[in-house]
Amino acid sequence: MSFAGRRVSVKVPATSANLGPGFDTLGLALSMYDELTVTATAEKRVTVDVHGVGEGEVAVDETNLVASSAIATFAAVGHEAPGLHIEAHNAIPHGRGLGSSGAAVVAGIAAAKGLLEGSVTFTEELLLGIASELEGHPDNVAPALFGGLTIAWTSAEGPRHKKLMAHRGVSPLVFIPETTLSTRRARELHPVNVPHADAVFNVSRSALLVAAMLQSPELLFHATEDKLHQSYRAAAMPETTETIALLRANGHAAVVSGAGPSILVLCDGPGERLEAARLVDNEAATPWRAEMLAVDFKGATVEAIL
Repeated sequence: MSFAGRRVSVKVPATSANLGPGFDTLGLALSMYDELTVTATAEKRVTVDVHGVGEGEVAVDETNLVASSAIATFAAVGHEAPGLHIEAHNAIPHGRGLGSSGAAVVAGIAAAKGLLEGSVTFTEELLLGIASELEGHPDNVAPALFGGLTIAWTSAEGPRHKKLMAHRGVSPLVFIPETTLSTRRARELHPVNVPHADAVFNVSRSALLVAAMLQSPELLFHATEDKLHQSYRAAAMPETTETIALLRANGHAAVVSGAGPSILVLCDGPGERLEAARLVDNEAATPWRAEMLAVDFKGATVEAIL
């Protein structure tokens, strides 16, 4: 079957994983987006035009993560991929713990889904399975695919997720630094074993965090306490650690966003968000770019362009 000439537009949100205690399990979609137009071509080659984040830096051929993910998706459902032309307008920062690689994977999958419309039916399980295999774990790709607050886990049947609708009072604030940190480097700092008491501590806080996110935002500060991963990674991002300490000392529910070094603050309203932004602007030792975002409830969207 020829797909040449088909065009789709794709929009994928940034994500923040872990949310403090929910290591490799909880994720949140945020209203910052990469937007792409993907065209199937008769020529068996891939071309990519990148605008915004990553321009002049990321690959512009079939090794581009969006392109390779689209090609892998075609293969996963038994179709040969056509040539592709991708025009990407990126806003999600790279290497800063806001799910840029997961967004690229999801963008490629969503593009393939749109181009295959009418030929293949994609279930949520199939989408998450492909995305998790390509990304390595489901905690970032689940919210990027489906939006909202997601709980992700792996079963004998493969990766699974549950999407939840965050309380309307939850007001995310992200602080983005100039520095980057690779996810691989962050994971290398985590020990194989952790104390039993710390594991129990995080189980309690993870359960409390779900309650806080869904119905009791006033509990977010206590619910975002963590003993499982952030302290082990602190040495790799001292500015992040210091700024989180400043925020939490003033009562704000600040955590490392994903693998870092960005910071996510889960505020219980717009007023607290403004206070936290002013605090960092006035007292943090290093500069941060503050982004006042909303929870994205749609996840990745794809539409045919006629």
